[in-house]
Amino acid sequence: MFVHQQAVRDGSEAGDVVALEEGIVSQFMAKPDQFVNLLDHGAGSLKDNFLEWKWKQALTSDGKKLVGLGTDIGAQGMCYRTDLFAKAGLPTDREQVGALWPTWDAYIATGKKFAQAKTGASFFDSAGSPGGAYINMLMQQGDHTYYDTSNKLVIDTNPGVKVAWDKTVEMIGAGLSGNIAPWSPQWNAGFKDGKFATIGCPSWMLSTIEKQAGPENAGKWDVARVPGNGAVRGGSFLAVPTQSKHAKEAAELAKFLTSPQGQTAAFKAKSNFPSSPQAIDDPAVQSFTNPYFNNAPVGKIFGASAKALRPVYLGPSNNPVNDRVGSALTAVEQGKLTADEAWKKAVDDAKRV
Repeated sequence: MFVHQQAVRDGSEAGDVVALEEGIVSQFMAKPDQFVNLLDHGAGSLKDNFLEWKWKQALTSDGKKLVGLGTDIGAQGMCYRTDLFAKAGLPTDREQVGALWPTWDAYIATGKKFAQAKTGASFFDSAGSPGGAYINMLMQQGDHTYYDTSNKLVIDTNPGVKVAWDKTVEMIGAGLSGNIAPWSPQWNAGFKDGKFATIGCPSWMLSTIEKQAGPENAGKWDVARVPGNGAVRGGSFLAVPTQSKHAKEAAELAKFLTSPQGQTAAFKAKSNFPSSPQAIDDPAVQSFTNPYFNNAPVGKIFGASAKALRPVYLGPSNNPVNDRVGSALTAVEQGKLTADEAWKKAVDDAKRV
């Protein structure tokens, strides 16, 4: 079960083992005493069972308390429409497509070529997409985003934030965004109707694309690597609230379920992409292909993406701040604010979180 934050904070029944989404973990890290320290239950010896950045997400900055053990991650690729790429005179083979964008600057250049072909589709859906360019560029810029490791808000002093912002604004200015709000009816229909040519796709999004695009578009969507050095969007942890009356047993269960074997089993059963490097390297994951996406070797693609990502500190209010930045970018897309006005608004709104 995914825990409701209030259940932990007010001491009401939240269960002996709870699942925490990535964004909630970052909020709880400011008050880690609400969870059992799994280092006290032998979890420290399991560090190598997890990708480094995943382990650090649930570890306090002083390294003395571990509030959760990683389960799945939203390892990411770049999904693209082969028919639209062909129409634009671009390669359609996934290896050749991935070679088009080793960097985000190269992705932008490819987008400009696509736009010049006037296919009737935009290059990507929107700046605020779940696997969108902004958040992926931000996560590749350094070891922290909106907060430093002392939990000080640094949105306006961390140059990596402005780099990601400026490149996203460049994409919008070049007409590459379709300005289609994520999860809207228009966005859902866009997968079927070919309204956009690329979308950053976490592993969990493949089922969404298949459902929305429908059987008639099987084989038109494919998956390539993401620009830059890896990308992940979302993921979960298992934790034990301090209110648990069975902390020892609960900690053992959390360790068992998040073991490489447990994560491999979860992948086989539900396609939850693992956060364990041993599970990622398991033949069941590495050999996994998705028939809807031209039999793309998504196990290998997502695994390489997850392993390439470096640890990034998120801070206690990362998600609310990111929402403010996303809203400001949407205002630029919609022509309601200039880029400079929107940046000032994003910074001001972040300071009020």
